[in-house]
Amino acid sequence: MTVPATLQKTALYEAHQKLGARLVEFGGWHMPVQYTGIVDEHNAVRQAAGLFDISHMGEFFMDGPFAGSFLNGLLTNDVNKLAVGQGQYTLMLNETGGVIDDLILYRLGDTQYFMVVNASQIDENRSWIEQKLKLPAGQGIFFSDRSELYSALALQGPRALEIARAFLGAGWPEPKRNEITRYSWNCQEILTARTGYTGEDGLELFFANDIAENFFLSLLEAGKPFGLKPCGLGARDTLRLEAGLPLNGNDLSEKRSPLEAGLGFFVSLDKPVVFPGKEVLLRQKAEGVTEKLAAFRLRDKGPPPRPHYHLFQGTTPVGEVTSGAPSPTLGYGIGLAYVRADCAEPGATLELEVRGARVPVEVIKKPFYKRRT
Repeated sequence: MTVPATLQKTALYEAHQKLGARLVEFGGWHMPVQYTGIVDEHNAVRQAAGLFDISHMGEFFMDGPFAGSFLNGLLTNDVNKLAVGQGQYTLMLNETGGVIDDLILYRLGDTQYFMVVNASQIDENRSWIEQKLKLPAGQGIFFSDRSELYSALALQGPRALEIARAFLGAGWPEPKRNEITRYSWNCQEILTARTGYTGEDGLELFFANDIAENFFLSLLEAGKPFGLKPCGLGARDTLRLEAGLPLNGNDLSEKRSPLEAGLGFFVSLDKPVVFPGKEVLLRQKAEGVTEKLAAFRLRDKGPPPRPHYHLFQGTTPVGEVTSGAPSPTLGYGIGLAYVRADCAEPGATLELEVRGARVPVEVIKKPFYKRRT
């Protein structure tokens, strides 16, 4: 397979080829979309465990006595709530309240922070942060983009923690939910975080590129007795959609605010510091938004919803699909769409236009799927 010169490859590219992955372009990267099949890999994560290459994601580090206060004035969530070793989902906004990126922020030390950002937004995120660092508030802060130095894996599923314990050994400091720990594997540092993007429990593991293939293949081998399978972006998308989690570039964009996207829980409007877009969000909260991101399901069997399909209430267009797919777990089509605010409440009945025909859909409360605890 010839790789266009414009596409980047992760350190696991050759390993994916050896394992028979089907590789596609995603966010400027050559990434595996599937190995044995999307449904098979999806079910592996729901029933046992799956291993995803997420090395295309970006890794930013920030340190210094004023790093925490700077980040609190940059991001929507309250950074002051983070103890050392904890992480939080947060958003980086432009001045009009639109989402530049959604990311995970971890506090590695008293003054040290680690950000995991989306692959397609690495350059824009770095540029935005560097622009803000030129202001007086950015003095005494050390920022570095180490995305090109790191590889990363997501180990997800009900048996993920069992696999990690067996592979990493008794000395591994197991993180609790939304925590991150440091560990040494073959004399190389790895960061293990417990966040996830599939609706299941699991881990994200970050490590240097030079151990990536050995680490990946060794972890797969150790996980075989537990039912671990390598998984691609296809299953990752259906899994995250079942969990009701947004995808930047589809469900989130610089034209949409976190309040329109239903992410107000991750926006601390009451923190005293002013972050980009805060005034717009305060106004939206007071006045209400005209459109909201709603979850919906097909009421009958039929072709699944896809991005850009339109939704109607009677003859009136009321929204557009941003994410849609057949749900392997639930057996019917599901999707996310920005719809008129009065049509976004669970229980609302709308019609989806599919190939010139209308099919009934029902707005429901997220998530579509919730794991058993």
